[in-house]
Amino acid sequence: MGHKIIGRSKEVAQLQSVIESDRAELVAVYGRRRIGKTFLVKEFFNGNFDFYATGIFEGKKKDELLAFCDMLHQKSKSPLPKIKTWMDAFTALRDYLQGIDKKRIVVFLDELPWFDAPSGQFLKAFEWFWNSWGSTKDNLKMIVCGSATTWMTDKFISGKGGLYNRTTERIYLAPFNLQESEALLKHNGIDWDRSMVTDAYMVFGGVPLYLSMLKKHLSLDANIDEMFFREGAPLRDEYAFLFRSLFKDSDFYMRIVDAISSKNMGLSRSDIVAAAKISNNGTLTKALNNLIHCDFIRKYSGYNKKERDSLYQLTDLSILFYKRFVEKYNGKDAHHWSNAIDSPARRAWTGIAFEQVCLLHVPQIKQALGIAGVQTEVSSWRYAGDEYTDGAQIDMLIARRDKTINLCEMKYSDFEYEITPKYNRELRARKETFRRVTKTRHAIHLTFITPWGVKRNANSAIADQNLTLEHLFLNSF
Repeated sequence: MGHKIIGRSKEVAQLQSVIESDRAELVAVYGRRRIGKTFLVKEFFNGNFDFYATGIFEGKKKDELLAFCDMLHQKSKSPLPKIKTWMDAFTALRDYLQGIDKKRIVVFLDELPWFDAPSGQFLKAFEWFWNSWGSTKDNLKMIVCGSATTWMTDKFISGKGGLYNRTTERIYLAPFNLQESEALLKHNGIDWDRSMVTDAYMVFGGVPLYLSMLKKHLSLDANIDEMFFREGAPLRDEYAFLFRSLFKDSDFYMRIVDAISSKNMGLSRSDIVAAAKISNNGTLTKALNNLIHCDFIRKYSGYNKKERDSLYQLTDLSILFYKRFVEKYNGKDAHHWSNAIDSPARRAWTGIAFEQVCLLHVPQIKQALGIAGVQTEVSSWRYAGDEYTDGAQIDMLIARRDKTINLCEMKYSDFEYEITPKYNRELRARKETFRRVTKTRHAIHLTFITPWGVKRNANSAIADQNLTLEHLFLNSF
């Protein structure tokens, strides 16, 4: 089982424990759209399901019921009773499954939230099916999957109704890290060096579907032109479709993301309210939490700051690229990205995107620093300055339980990064400003993270640690 699955070792182990257990299993697989949930389940079970059905995007109740019953008819190979409601449908499913004499019965319902059409009472019927019968069958392994992460978490996994605490296993699929992305590309015959893999990651993030669309006979730049800028490019309208498929009020969510993406460092809640022209209420709280659960944004605090000072920052690299280069593109240049290779906008973006790559690989950074088992808190720090001292900013610092703080300098470069005398002085001043303003007594290490390392010269000794792409590609498990 699972011979084509790239990465996902933890998730495969979870599924393996499910099929080996001697009890009824209700497994929820969730995560943002395009992340590989359906592929994982189908590949693990080799497509061998005793029953399989998938919801229809924006389908009406009658359409969802018809599709479900059609699959049931194909599996049972016998006429079905007249089905008008979801209670009828799940009664028919129960009757069909009762006739199967096997050591293990596997049922897979894909895109579960889409079944839940308005006024359809799908969830009530599912609750009845599982609580009255499914949970009593020790050989039943029921896998449900959904891209609408908010529905999966709020209504199915953590809902207060009849399914509360009924899931026996929860499998959350996050985007791939760099190592997994590299493995996927190699599996597809693309053998790029790690610099090129990182460049691809900065555009597509760790979304398996996007990475799988890359063509091995094209350069990375040509692939980007093909996928975003040519006439009819497949990912040109992906952003809007992605949000429509995940959130009912997609325009509201996109307004929030538009506001957050306007500042590299992110925005506070009050700034989001002002920029997006929305109300500061529970609806916003839920939307922000949902965006975090979908790995689109992150919530973080400054060093020694309180919860109310938290910022929300865009972390989805594919959306960052879209907002910077695709959203407002109205040209007809099919080679737009290739022709912009030396543009200031592209150079500025690479620096910002590389910082996000580093923030997404904190476990690998900790492993490289030899502190994988040390309790840490990752934050940022900013100081506006005073009459005596200039302002200072640190985009990532790692405060450690062992009374040490890593001040991380994340610098993108095509070659070894060179620390100049001027930059050396700035680093020393920043370090001392941080020590004075925060009044910390912890040891402070300046940690550089660059693609190719720091060039050895008279100024390079200021870097206490020097991490490269090789460290970002570590397996963090």
